[in-house]
Amino acid sequence: MSREGAGTPLVAEVIRDRLCFAILFSRPKSSSNVHYFSIDNELEYENFYADFGPLNLAMVYRYCCKINKKLKSITMMRKKIIHFTGPDQRKQANAAFLVGCYMVIYLGKTPEDAYRILMFGDATYIPFRDAAYGSCNFFITLLDCFYAVKKAMQYGFFNFNSFNLDEYEYYEKAENGDLNWIIPDRFLAFCGPHSRTRLESGYHQHSPEAYIPYFKNHNVTTVIRLNKRMYDAKRFTNAGFDHYDLFFADGSTPTDAIVKEFLDICENAEGAIAVHCKAGLGRTGTLIACYIMKHYRMTATETIAWVRICRPGSVIGPQQQFLMMKQASLWIEGDYFRQKLRGQENGKHRAAVSKLLLAVDDISINGVENQDKQEPELYSDDDEISGVTQGDRLRALKSRRQSKTNALPLTCSLAVLTSALCSIVIWWIVCDYILPILLFCLDGLRTQ
Repeated sequence: MSREGAGTPLVAEVIRDRLCFAILFSRPKSSSNVHYFSIDNELEYENFYADFGPLNLAMVYRYCCKINKKLKSITMMRKKIIHFTGPDQRKQANAAFLVGCYMVIYLGKTPEDAYRILMFGDATYIPFRDAAYGSCNFFITLLDCFYAVKKAMQYGFFNFNSFNLDEYEYYEKAENGDLNWIIPDRFLAFCGPHSRTRLESGYHQHSPEAYIPYFKNHNVTTVIRLNKRMYDAKRFTNAGFDHYDLFFADGSTPTDAIVKEFLDICENAEGAIAVHCKAGLGRTGTLIACYIMKHYRMTATETIAWVRICRPGSVIGPQQQFLMMKQASLWIEGDYFRQKLRGQENGKHRAAVSKLLLAVDDISINGVENQDKQEPELYSDDDEISGVTQGDRLRALKSRRQSKTNALPLTCSLAVLTSALCSIVIWWIVCDYILPILLFCLDGLRTQ
């Protein structure tokens, strides 16, 4: 840490004499040897209710690219680069999150070291909360996020060198499917399909057919539905996908039987698994988190942090405490699972071995019997109290806020068009009125 002049706050050094992070209460001016920049109004979290972060994976990628570009810039070779954030505590937390992620991803810092560097002077950062409406009694810290990113790197959950920013930002939009990969090539969380594609009550609805081309191109073989029936499962099974129903109420937590069946299905699936509830946030994030905790021994807070970095808004309300309570038992199950796998002579076909290990009771989890079960009755939103569930509200908020974002380019286009028309009018006035007068005056001067 160093001071940038008398009376100024402490500045944390991220890279000695090159990159710093500061919290300032007035906008500084760059000089010949110092370059200041801020992302407070550039990389912003799109909240549902009172949630404000952490920023998503695309924003982490954009930030890291920005820093690397500045560090490599010839014009900044001799300058100290200072990323500053303002007085807004929520933006301070997100700015610190990005700086910490950069330290973990590109500088090889441990989560503890990155966090320690950011705790300069009297700096404090408010923790992140869930996307539920109302008060919150469960929080995720910056350190939880840094551990999540570090472990995600170790386990190959993402690779920044091959990260497809355009695809991420395209498919996360509600109108394009509202889906995110939590573990690439393994777990995809998406918004629940409907019987047909349409825009209703402020949010986009997509039919199963809208997802099928993408699923086939990305080796998705299994679809798991956690909400009540809004479409006929045969529309997926007829296209060659395995489809399972594991319903539990919106905003609630799954039973142990549901958790077990979900894990069994996923451990037996040959390809990637697409999971959805209504909004693809609460129930979906919770069960995918159970798999991550069992198979990668990540803590509940690290897992929640990672799922939210991939798909903001995931895991809501009591689902957070549920994952905390399940952590110890899922770790034990995971240890036993891996021990059994190591004991198998033929470890080449993991899925086949998994089937042998997990067939310990009479509950059938194979695709054929599941498809023979009677299809649940079609579900109407009227079956819920007041006809609107938490998933409906979250999905509507996501669609509406993205519609506003998409309207910005149109506003810009109108501004450009208006400017162009004004220029034409001014040029017409000049050519039609002012120019003839000037020519007349010049002609008069010549005759004198």
